[in-house]
Amino acid sequence: MDTPLTRLVGVRHPLVQTGMGWVAGPRLVSAVANAGALGILASATMSPQRLRSAVREVAARTDAPFGVNLRADAGDAGERVRIIVEEGVRVASFALAPRRELIDRLKDAGVVVIPSVGARRHAEKVAGWGADAVLVQGAEGGGHTGQVATTVLLPQVVDAVDIPVVAAGGFHDGRGLAAALAYGAAGIAMGTRFLLTSDSTVPDAVKARYLEAAVTDVTVTTAVDGLPHRMLRSELVDSLERSGRTTALLRAVRHAAAFRRLAGLSWPRMVRDGLAMRHGKDLTWSQVLLAATTPMLLKASMVDGRTDTGVMASGQVAGVIGDLPCCAELVDRIMAEAAETLDRLTRGRTVG
Repeated sequence: MDTPLTRLVGVRHPLVQTGMGWVAGPRLVSAVANAGALGILASATMSPQRLRSAVREVAARTDAPFGVNLRADAGDAGERVRIIVEEGVRVASFALAPRRELIDRLKDAGVVVIPSVGARRHAEKVAGWGADAVLVQGAEGGGHTGQVATTVLLPQVVDAVDIPVVAAGGFHDGRGLAAALAYGAAGIAMGTRFLLTSDSTVPDAVKARYLEAAVTDVTVTTAVDGLPHRMLRSELVDSLERSGRTTALLRAVRHAAAFRRLAGLSWPRMVRDGLAMRHGKDLTWSQVLLAATTPMLLKASMVDGRTDTGVMASGQVAGVIGDLPCCAELVDRIMAEAAETLDRLTRGRTVG
């Protein structure tokens, strides 16, 4: 399927696997790339040295294009951009709108820049700064999310910018791809659907929790870091929502210390990152610490398999997913279903 996205990044299919912390590692990203879609390596949970190693591992596993996701507000974002350029990575994506100078550095090196946004005005801003495409996530998406549904937000953004738009939030099959194309998108991005594949390194017990979940088991809470965060309801989420301020602060400090050791960060650097997160937001310091160390809560589930002590970011689509195909099977299935759906529509027949 030929779309502005496939032409821009050089993949066969207009599908993107999002950069999920602790999930989107070399094995998953290379499997997605080899299936003909765009895999995005998650770097926020990696040190710069580990990022370089992971990029090289993906490159050794596939000749297809892939990308790296960056945290735009990270203190070492510039260093990570340098690694992307030096290692010849095709695509840089951002969880937040990046600074204009980062976009300029990447574009000067021939890297395709695709920021993620959750509002029309943010899409207009990054398009004006020279972004090559934009990924727009509606409220159905997992992790930090907004309040506007994809079906409302997507057409707003498509009408507002003249660069390719990738739709995210609520997609898991070929019918969704066809719908996104009808709205004017150039492709779709999926996180939870790629998490729930046999190529994903997430422990089986955690995948089972996702597969067991109903749509109503996927909740939005501000208890983790003060921002709306879509995840599976769990023992920890219930505990955080019941916790008082002192308990929340102690938990935050404990996780901050663990994350500092794991990521090789200094306390001053973590404070700077926390201040960047707090800017413009009414967050307590315990929430700032939790925001900076949410990766540890994700690691507990996504790596250690501890669903009782970790959080499980999830899109609402977890409630309608019931299998664990490999990435190649999933991509082929989505593309076949999209082609069938579009064929039925153009022939004027009802989709059954």
